[in-house]
Amino acid sequence: MNYGITFAPLVPTIVLWTALVAAGVITALLLLGRPRGVSLRILALVLILLALANPSFTREDREPLSSVAAVVIDKSPSQNFGNRNNETARAQEALLDSLKKISGLEVRVVEAGQADGETDGTKLFGALSSALSDVPVDRVAGAFLITDGRVHDIPANASALGFQAPVHALITGRKDERDRRIAISAAPRFGIVGQVQTITYRLDDQGVSGQRARVVVRYDGEVINERTVLSGQTVNVDVDIKHAGQNIVEIEASPLDNELTLVNNRAVVAIDGVRDKLRVLLVSGEPHSGERTWRNLLKSDASVDLVHFTILRPPEKQDGTPINELSLIAFPTRELFQQKINEFQLIIFDRYARQGVLPIAYFDNIARYVRTGGAVLVSAGPDYASTTSIWRTPLDSVLPAEPVGVTEKPYFAQLSDIGKRHPVTRGLEGANTEPPHWSRFFRTVDTRNTTTPPVMTGADGKPLLLLSRFGEGRVALLLSDHIWLWARGYEGGGPHLDLLRRTSHWLMKQPDLDEEALHLQVRGHDLLVQRQTMADSVAPVTVTSPSGAARELTLSAGEPGTWTATMPANELGLWQATDGTLKALINVGPTNPKEFSEVTSTTETLKPLTRATGGDARRVVDGSSIDLPRIVPVRAASMFHGDGWMGVRMRDASVVRGVGVLPIFAGLIGLLLLLGAFAFTWLREGR
Repeated sequence: MNYGITFAPLVPTIVLWTALVAAGVITALLLLGRPRGVSLRILALVLILLALANPSFTREDREPLSSVAAVVIDKSPSQNFGNRNNETARAQEALLDSLKKISGLEVRVVEAGQADGETDGTKLFGALSSALSDVPVDRVAGAFLITDGRVHDIPANASALGFQAPVHALITGRKDERDRRIAISAAPRFGIVGQVQTITYRLDDQGVSGQRARVVVRYDGEVINERTVLSGQTVNVDVDIKHAGQNIVEIEASPLDNELTLVNNRAVVAIDGVRDKLRVLLVSGEPHSGERTWRNLLKSDASVDLVHFTILRPPEKQDGTPINELSLIAFPTRELFQQKINEFQLIIFDRYARQGVLPIAYFDNIARYVRTGGAVLVSAGPDYASTTSIWRTPLDSVLPAEPVGVTEKPYFAQLSDIGKRHPVTRGLEGANTEPPHWSRFFRTVDTRNTTTPPVMTGADGKPLLLLSRFGEGRVALLLSDHIWLWARGYEGGGPHLDLLRRTSHWLMKQPDLDEEALHLQVRGHDLLVQRQTMADSVAPVTVTSPSGAARELTLSAGEPGTWTATMPANELGLWQATDGTLKALINVGPTNPKEFSEVTSTTETLKPLTRATGGDARRVVDGSSIDLPRIVPVRAASMFHGDGWMGVRMRDASVVRGVGVLPIFAGLIGLLLLLGAFAFTWLREGR
């Protein structure tokens, strides 16, 4: 119980102060004049002032409140290294046992730093603030952090904590830890295909110095550079961007003796290859209704540099027109098909037949160009089945079907079973209805001896679109020249843009359109594993997280040709996936996650803050046992640690449960006091 006196003036404060001044003046005059009964008169004035001030005796019934201490447990991925998790569990158990023995102390335990795929680094003080957010400042007794010392949200000063109590750090791990990592200093996100990009990396060794390591650099799995690097040395490596899409560069250092983990010995850089300009050569035969379909498609693509020639006047045509009156240019066959053929990513023959323009030797150059990585698309019409067909040239060695005739009848193009799975034709708009929701074609070139199953079929189930590979190159054969009906909107048209664009990009080896592929994508908080295949089943995929934990996933069938699975992307850094044949990599978050940049344990990062609050930072392991200091309650001190002990600041906070008030000058008591004072004054004056 607490006792006290309170005042509740019966008059405004200014009136009370005026009365006090007047009483003071009267008192001074009385003391100077020394009249009889001066003491009683002064006493009467004082009682009158007290009556105006209305004093009351108070009694408060208070209930003491407990002090609150927070214990923050570091659950970040770096705590998985060595024996830190076990040390943390043992230190937590011993600490809680000690804290629970202190009377009047409430203990709150919070786990923080768990990998969530978004937070970069270990954030313990944010969790501490949340744990104490509903606790008044005058009840906070202190905080204990059980961590490896690698904390990335340490306040700049003690005042930023929001309370005045000691912060102690109990550090897991050993003093003599060592670790090696590859740190990426500079890396481009994009690169032009065919150009060289430079990656800068540094070899960092913690716990040792002057060591050398063998560093291997791989590009898409193939070794492109290998050298010996000194600890602390910065190295540049040049990478030739060979294809569009992701170009994966892995940089791996040899292990350090007795190092803490191998997780950060490797770094991965994903460079998105972008073609500066896709050079396409379009060679059209004699003009026809669909000639402009290919030209309009390619000209509408800003990334395509189109070279287009139409054979308007073959050499054998002799009509007597003087040469100087012809508005035509000579077809630069030697320049295009011999000197600069390898500068094109794609060559398209649109209803082209041998007309004496291209010598036979140049077709041999084109076949060689395909085998060494080039691409050819043949949009065939009746010319392909004629005696002047390009099939009857050395190009036949890379064409996927031999022409035998032409069928003229209306039909709906259909996706074959293979076509429903192939990335080029899968999901074409209108393909899911019967008949398909697109216009009819009226001509098909009949073929035989196809080298690959068709992805689309025409009249009577005959091949309509063939996609095949020869050597390192690719070839597409479209066996109808009526694709222009889709472009013109005949009978509602069809998805000509999607079909032709996908076909062109598949020929130019866009990775997203590969038939057999393994992809990793981050979608929100999840990691999507996608397997693209033409097979009826797929093998399980093993996914390895940045911390080295491996998990086998069984994929589920999605749309035809795709198999998928998802898992939480709860760690920042490099994720890897493989099914034993294909491999995929993706980096979640920053290139160099803070969590794996420095993994050796330390007391130095937290010591300035703990000392500023009167706390301490010390290791919990001594040899093989837990060496936890004694925890003692401290009422008032500036230092809360000493030799073998740590303290918590015990508070005197309380809450009022009841209040008793007794007015002094109210009722009978006040009346008697005032009457008594005047009566004594009158008696004194009467003598």
